[in-house]
Amino acid sequence: MNLKEEIIRLKKELDVTLVAHFYQRDEVFELADITGDSLELAKKAKETDSKYVVFCGVGFMGESVKVLSPEKTVLMPKIACCAMARMIDEGYYEQNLRIINEAGIPNENILPITYINSSAAVKAKVGQMGGMVCTSSNAYKIIEKGLESSKKIFFVPDRCLGQNFAKSLNLKSAVVGDGSNLKEADIICYNGFCSVHQLFTVEDVEFYREKYPDILIAVHPECDPKVCDMADFVGSTSQLIKYIKELPVEQKVAVGTEFNMVNRLRQKNTYILSSTKPECPTMNETTLEDVYRTLKSIEDDNISEETLIKVNDDVIKWARVALERMLEI
Repeated sequence: MNLKEEIIRLKKELDVTLVAHFYQRDEVFELADITGDSLELAKKAKETDSKYVVFCGVGFMGESVKVLSPEKTVLMPKIACCAMARMIDEGYYEQNLRIINEAGIPNENILPITYINSSAAVKAKVGQMGGMVCTSSNAYKIIEKGLESSKKIFFVPDRCLGQNFAKSLNLKSAVVGDGSNLKEADIICYNGFCSVHQLFTVEDVEFYREKYPDILIAVHPECDPKVCDMADFVGSTSQLIKYIKELPVEQKVAVGTEFNMVNRLRQKNTYILSSTKPECPTMNETTLEDVYRTLKSIEDDNISEETLIKVNDDVIKWARVALERMLEI
């Protein structure tokens, strides 16, 4: 059996849209009807007429589709877990709030903002407190809007993203639990991070600058602030793609983000900013076989509970509030 041909057949015959994140394996990515970054995919999936959305990515992304489109049946061939999203849950969120309270900052003076790389349950907690969601491409706008409240921003779960955006806005940041002064900070960061983007180091930047004096360094804002400070360009996944595609073909560029995405950008003069392959292990869990089995389960009317994305109504309600506050901005 040719899996690729079978997947194409099933897509044609079923009321389904196949969605894949930029970080997916090439063979999965190439068969998708919609590709993009996490929020873009949730929005585009919502706009489709399909009853079924088969989402190739990590768990929080499938949840975002369900939150924005509760009427759709959302399936994931592999409900892989983003390591960063897994670093925070409702309990850790509340625990961090208590630490901030104990530092002399009451909840009424806190506005939470959660990076989209978080569970629907965490998004719901944020929504209940009057907060909102952000992505790496719109975080500037969301944080600036949040600061209009004159409250301190509690940014979860990625400390690097929070620190990098604070620095770019000339604001003070602090990280819960690292001994820094929370009361003096404009943005208080939860102590989470992306394990892939932590692979890029100052030494990597120095290596490429020494080897190719005219090279440009382009990185994702989930990278360590020291790395971002040395870069020529810092941007979200979609912003990195646009920046690199617009460079002259002879311009060398070293890119600090996930391997699969960088590998697809362009064939010449593009380098991975790491001596270690920065491949997201959970994003790479989904295989063609998984996609085929999921589509076949729809055809056979035998959908596995293990592939079905479920979010309870109350979480959908408040997570959607947090997401829609962002979309309004």
